[in-house]
Amino acid sequence: MYVCICNAVTEKDIHKAVREGISSLDQLSQATSVSLRCGSCQSRACQVLESALSNLK
Repeated sequence: MYVCICNAVTEKDIHKAVREGISSLDQLSQATSVSLRCGSCQSRACQVLESALSNLK
């Protein structure tokens, strides 16, 4: 499912980024471009990021 339509970033992309060491929204934005255009996906991106980080534990 798409989290960021502007940059075509999916939940799968975010989970992959976390597995590769991403641990903050700033890092995620740099790695995937999520939340860099209109910003409407920021809250959903944070939710998916938190979920992915908790799945690592």
